[in-house]
Parts: sequence; C-alpha cells; structure tokens
Amino acid sequence: MITKYHAKYYANLLTQKAVGGELSSISQSLMSASVDINPHQIDAALFAFKSPLSKGIVLADEVGLGKTIEAGLVICQYWAIGKRKIIIVCPAALRKQWSTELIDKFGIDNIILDTKNYNEAIKNGRSPYSKNKAIICSYNFVARKKDEILMHGFDISIIDEAHKLRNVYRQSSKTSHAVRDALTTTKKLLLTATPFQNSLLELYGLTSIIDDHIFGSEKSFRSEYGSGENNTDLRARLSTMYKRTLRRDVKEYINYTNRLPLTQKFDSTDAEYELYRAISDFLRRNDIYSVPAQQKKLTTMIIRKILASSTFALISTLTNIKSRLEKMLETASMLLFTAEDLIDDDEEIDLYVDDNEDISAEEEDAIDIDKLKAEIELLQSFINKAKQIKQDSKSEALLQALDKSFEMQAKEGASRKALIFTESTKTQAYLKEYLEANGYEGKIVLFNGRGSDSKTTQIYKNWREANPSKVSGIKSADRRMALVDYFRESADIMIATEAAGEGLNLQFCSLVVNYDLPWNPQRIEQRIGRCHRYGQKHDVVVVNFVNIRNYADVRVFNILNEKFNLFDDIFGASDEILGKADAIDFETRIWEIYQQCRTEEEINEAFDRLQTDMQVEIDERMKDTRHQILENFDIDVQEHLRVAKDEASTFLNRYEHILWELTKYVLDGKAKFDDKQHSFVLKKSVANCACGKYDLLSQLRDGAPYRLSHPLAQYVLGKAMVLDTDNCNSEIVFNNKDTGINVVLPEYLRCQSGYLVLSKLQISSFEDEQYCLFTAFTEDGKFLTQEEAEKLFLCGGTEKMNIEIPDTIVSRLDANSKQHIVTTTKNVDNRNLSFFKEEEDRIYRWERDVIDGIEQELDMVKRNIRETERLARQAENIEERISFEAKAEDLRRQKRRKRNELENREDEISVRRKELVAELERKMIQTTSSDNLFIVRWSTN
Repeated sequence: MITKYHAKYYANLLTQKAVGGELSSISQSLMSASVDINPHQIDAALFAFKSPLSKGIVLADEVGLGKTIEAGLVICQYWAIGKRKIIIVCPAALRKQWSTELIDKFGIDNIILDTKNYNEAIKNGRSPYSKNKAIICSYNFVARKKDEILMHGFDISIIDEAHKLRNVYRQSSKTSHAVRDALTTTKKLLLTATPFQNSLLELYGLTSIIDDHIFGSEKSFRSEYGSGENNTDLRARLSTMYKRTLRRDVKEYINYTNRLPLTQKFDSTDAEYELYRAISDFLRRNDIYSVPAQQKKLTTMIIRKILASSTFALISTLTNIKSRLEKMLETASMLLFTAEDLIDDDEEIDLYVDDNEDISAEEEDAIDIDKLKAEIELLQSFINKAKQIKQDSKSEALLQALDKSFEMQAKEGASRKALIFTESTKTQAYLKEYLEANGYEGKIVLFNGRGSDSKTTQIYKNWREANPSKVSGIKSADRRMALVDYFRESADIMIATEAAGEGLNLQFCSLVVNYDLPWNPQRIEQRIGRCHRYGQKHDVVVVNFVNIRNYADVRVFNILNEKFNLFDDIFGASDEILGKADAIDFETRIWEIYQQCRTEEEINEAFDRLQTDMQVEIDERMKDTRHQILENFDIDVQEHLRVAKDEASTFLNRYEHILWELTKYVLDGKAKFDDKQHSFVLKKSVANCACGKYDLLSQLRDGAPYRLSHPLAQYVLGKAMVLDTDNCNSEIVFNNKDTGINVVLPEYLRCQSGYLVLSKLQISSFEDEQYCLFTAFTEDGKFLTQEEAEKLFLCGGTEKMNIEIPDTIVSRLDANSKQHIVTTTKNVDNRNLSFFKEEEDRIYRWERDVIDGIEQELDMVKRNIRETERLARQAENIEERISFEAKAEDLRRQKRRKRNELENREDEISVRRKELVAELERKMIQTTSSDNLFIVRWSTN
C-alpha cells in the first residue's frame, strides 16, 4: 500500500529527464522495450547519451550482437521524452525489418516513406514527414529529398549499414555526400560492423559524416595517421564517438548453441532442367520487351530466383509478364512499366531493390510488332512447358529433409517445429498445399506480409477473441503475435516469406529450412538468427537444398557454405568476410554469372574469379590497426559488463516496482490486481483502453503488454502528477515489510521519525533535465542521504492526517532544500564544464589539423625549391640551368601563395573556432527552476 505522496514522487521519478551515462538517462526506454536486453546493449545506449554536446556516435559491434536493439533503446528514449522527429536511413531492403522491429519490440509507430506515399501525401496537401511517427527511408530517398529533410530538422537520425557512406571523402560518392548534407544538423547514430575495411581513410570518412570538425583535410589525416605510429592518439580522439563490442566480450552471458547443417541434394528432372535452360537463355537477351530496361537487374534477378523456387510461382510470373506484353500489342505502343507491374509479389521485389539501380533510363518509343508477337508466343510456350511438369523434385526433397531434421530434433529433445523460408508468396501457397497433401494436414501456418488466406484470417480472429487485452490496435503487430502464438502452441511448420519473417523471435523452434537460398549472405544470417539467437536452448538444424544438375547453384552453395561459414559456425559469418562481400557487391556478382555464363567451364572460371576477389587477405597490419583503434582491450571489460548487468537488473526491478505500485494506486477500484503474477484485469475502460488483462512487460504471459509508453500507463502518470499534496499536515508511516521489493533500511532509521521535503529541480542548459531531490532529517537532527530517503519511499506506507508541522521545521526544510538544489546545480555545472572542455579540445585539435595540413604543403614546396636550386647549380649547360631556375621561380611564387593561404586560413579557422566555442558557451548558460512537491512528517516502525 502506498500514499498519495508516494504516487506523486513515483510519477515525477518515472517521467524525469536525465543527462549523462547513467541508467536514469534511458529509464523510459528500458521500461518500454519488450525484448530481453543484454548488458552490452544497455552500455551502448548509455554511450549514446553520455554527452549532450555530442553530434553522434558509431555503434560498431560485431555481427549478431544486436545493434538494432541498441539503436531501438536510443530511439525509444527520444520518443519517451517528446523528441519524436526521428528518421531511420537504411538500404531499401531493410526498411520493412526496421518497421517491424520498432513496432514489435518498442511499441513505436512508424511509416516507410518512399516516392509513392510521399507523392500521395503531397497530392492530399499533407506533410509527408509525420510528427507522430518515426520515418524510415532508403539512402536514395534521402539523397533525392536532402533539402526538405535538412529543413525539417530531425531530432535524431539512425543510419544503418553506415559503412556504405565511408567513402564520402571521395568526390565520386554522390549519394554519401547528399545523405551527409541532408543530416548535417541532426544528431546521428551510425550502425556498422565494419567501420573501415581496407584503409584508415574509410574511418576518416565515416567520422566526417557525424562531425566535419573532428579532423582536418584528408591529406593531413593521411599524413598524421597513415603510418600507424599515432594509433594511440587516434584512438583517444575517437574514444567518445566509437563503441564496439566483440563476441568474446559477451560469451559469459550469451550462450549460443551450435548450428547443425543438413544439405539436401536433389536432381531436377529433364523437363525441369530444359525449362530452366530455355528461360535462362531468354533472360540473357538484350532485345526483349519482358524486362524493363530501367530495372533490368532487379527484374531478371527476381525472375531467376522464382525460376529456382517453384514451377508454381514461375507460371504465375510468366503469365503476368505475358499479360503486360499483350496490352502493349493491343495499343501498338511502348508501355512504361517496372518490376512491380510485372511481378505480382511485393515482398519478393522489396528483397532485391537496388539503391543504386538507375530507374530513370528511358524505354525506346517504337516497337517491332512481329518481334513482340514472337516474344508473347515464346512466353506461352514456357507457360505450357511449366504446366506439363507434374513432378517437383525440390518439394520431394523437402519431405526427405523434414523427416531427417525432425529425427535430429527428437534426439536433441527439441520441440517438433520447423521454420521454412521462401522468397515467394506463390511458392509459399504451393508448399502449404503440397505438405498438407503429404502428411502435414492441419499442422501448417503461413506467415507473409498479406495475411489474406482464410486460415490466417481465422487464426487472427480467434486470437483477438481469446486475448482481447493483448490487442494493441496496430493490426500488423497483432497479426504477427497471433501467428507466432499459433506456431508455438498448435502448428509443426511455419512457412514464412523473407520480408514477413524479419524481426521474428522464434527461440522455441530449432529447425530453419532455406527452401530458396538467398545470394545475400547477410539475409541468410538474419534468417538463421530468427531461431539461432539468445534464449535458444537447443542446437539449430539448418537445411539447404542443392540442385546437383545446376552447376551454378552448386558453386553458389559451396561459396556460401565454405567461405562464409554460415551454416555450421556458432557465430556464422565474420565481419571481415561480410565486409568484403559488401565491398564487391557479392549478390550482383552472382547475378552477373547467371546472366553471362552458359557452360560449366565459363561458370567455373567466373566463380574462381569471384572466390579470388573474396579472399580476405589476413592483413595483419590492418587487423592490428582495427584492434588498436576500435576494440576494447581493457582486460576488465567482462567484469564491467557483469557489473552493468547487475546494476541494470536492480534498476529495472526498482522502477518496475514503482510503476506497479503507482498503477495499483491510481486504478484502485477500476482494476483487479494479481501481485504474484504482476498482472491486472481492467474492469472499467479508461483513456480509451480496452478492458481485459494486462501483464507487466517483464512478466508477459497472456495479457496485453503493460509498459511505460502504453496509453494506460500514461493515464496513470498523468493522474498522479496532479495529486493535491500541498498541505503540510500529514505524516507517512513507512513499513518496509509492506512492499513487493526487498528494502533494507539502515539500523538507525528503524523506529525513527522526522521530516522531509521533496523538491523538483529543472535545469535547462545543453539539455533539459530534472531531479527529484529529497531533504530529510530525523527528530534529533540527523540528515538522511538522498539514497536513504529514496529507500524510505520504496517501503509501503499509510498516511496520518491533521499532523501539525511547526513553522520552524518548515523553514529549516526550506533552507536545507535550497542548499541541496545549489549543490546539485553546481554538480551539473561541473559536469557540463567537462562536456564543454571535451568539445573545446576537439575544436582546437581540428584547428591544429587544418593548419598543420597547410604547413606541411608549404614545407613540401620549400623542399622542392631547395632540390630544384641544387639541380640548377649542378646543371651541365646553360639551357638546363635556365630551365631549373625558371622552375625554382615558379615554386617560389607557389610558396608565397601558400604563405598567404596559410595566413588567410589561420584567420578563417580562428574565426570559425571562436564561433564554435561561442556556440558552446551559449548552450552552456543555465536556467533553473524548482518547486516543492510536498512537505511531510515521516516515521518508521
């Protein structure tokens, strides 16, 4: 039981804004995330909030350690404190995944902004940049709309796969320049496992995305750090901007199980192989109408993937393409269309969208009618051949693979569950029908972005009826939860499309089947990661299919298996190999081989070249450089994370207890509470929240997730904030046994009494921050610390009314609380001064870099002059001497220009430095305000 004074304090504590690298600075996000958060992820989020003057950071954890969760915590905290102008920039193929993660794990509504819905918003007179939703968009979209995005002024930008921008220092990197310019004024959070791969200049480029006043010119950076002799200094300069955690750092508390590969080989029939060869040759042609010129790579890549997926999906795709060509024949004119028009599978298209493909190429105006008719006839012949194929060798192989895999699961003691991935919704529908006809009737659930089949609709309807309190109102998130629950409780097999499967947590399943094998190793890693992740109790079986009759397919599988170690290594592919794959555009290289190579000899030569390019040379110097600059070689790093884990657990236990007790107080009479289960049933609707069961987030079972950001929790906070606690005539009797949390009071506070005041201090400087400050003492005049007073309010309590508090006590409390406020303000001032000095030092180092760069150029000119004068003195004839003298004179003029440039640049840099420092000084000016929330007498028993 708590009092209204507890409630008032709790509400202010849960909503206060904090600054710095303390857990309180991310309290709201920790309490709103519906995902197991690991210590290194909390550590990374705290790093992002360490300095309010920072323009951004780079989170560079190794692959598989959850950088998206780290970014989500930062986004969630910004959202909670009202900074909701948030933009996530990522490769187009990752937009859906980001959208799902934000909704499912953090409850943050968002919109994927692309050209289509941007134009719709403009047409309807609305701003495309929603104020109440996080914006997710591709690199290319940001580049095209850079001026608008700059003008909108986002609070924070998240840049995923940020290594794509690391060559921004090159003039040719136009997209990188545009993204940098669009986000110049925005605080940035960059995510990448490979901040630099081949050169330190890539690190220079990535750093300049965040702040172009960190280093001087590219030349001065190369001169100072290119030799590797100053790595210690470089590390120090980057230490406040880069955060990198390694897998070995977290192995103590993340116990990954093994991956068990199962390769299911099959041999396509003669009919299947002949159809494959015919369509493959057709796609290699440059004179066909079936493939839009402006999206040739995208369209041919998707058709090739469908060709390898299933005959069923192929028939649908070919029919759609043929229909488009027939419309073109009817009008006798060229019709402009894109891959989206040809291929009736949005999810498939999303996977292969190329950020860099030129979509502005124009189609030729004239068409050859005879040629078009011949192409339509050819497509019809493909369709006829496909329909004649009655035996699908790959689906037969699937039955064999499932039998073997389920047997492996049984030996492991794992549940009989299989997650089958396909890239096509058409193949998904075919597999469901095929498996149900072969022993799996009633044991299959589909998972895709549409959810329009009758069974999925019924599952969702039943789930809503059975779990009304779980319904969030976001249909896509609710449908995902319904299908996952059904898979866990009722189905043996989930067949998921790639896009829909992103962000799923299926630790209860230990079998992943890649029915279609992506060419992108990152996507394979993400698929396996749906099941092989933190919390998985069993080894995970990974099934892949190899068509031994298709030599290109065999080589693709071998390179993915042997080079990337995707299927049998505990951690999957390494950063180095994934970075190399990204650098050479591995997926495009595979597509080029399929497009260009016909014979086994050609295929072999092309794959041999690709494997040579994929060789990640163990460049010991570069590897050592990466270790010296980015990796945490503190031997106590594991101890640090162990402590962080304990602190976070204690913090969350305390704050969840506070939210729980506050909710019980405000909703008393409106809800029935179960303290053991930490759940309650809302009997009367408030704040438009549905009646039904709610579970505290960490204790989530079958109720709606109750988190700090939930509308019901916001209602509770709002009610408690306005409780009337102004009268100084009450006593709180604290009882540390009447509490749901273990509270140990100091011995001297037992059976004790005294007085206290709670003040709320608000400071506006670099950032707005708030503090709940207790000033308390005992009857005999002994002062309590802030921590001791906070412990009192973790105890339960009852209120005694009509207690007279002497004016002398009130005056003393007032005087001491003012001193507490002064002390806290000074501490904040000292902390801000350290932030200021850190930024000021960074600005001075930038100034020195720029000037040093010019001085080095001047020194080079001087050396050239001396060398030219020496050559003139040693000239063997007058013509040679005159030539050298003329060259020397040119160099002297260049020296004078450089000197003038140095003087002018010194003045310019000095002015710019003063402007930057003055801007810091303006931000540092503090304004403070404070209020007493209540004054009470207190006692303990």
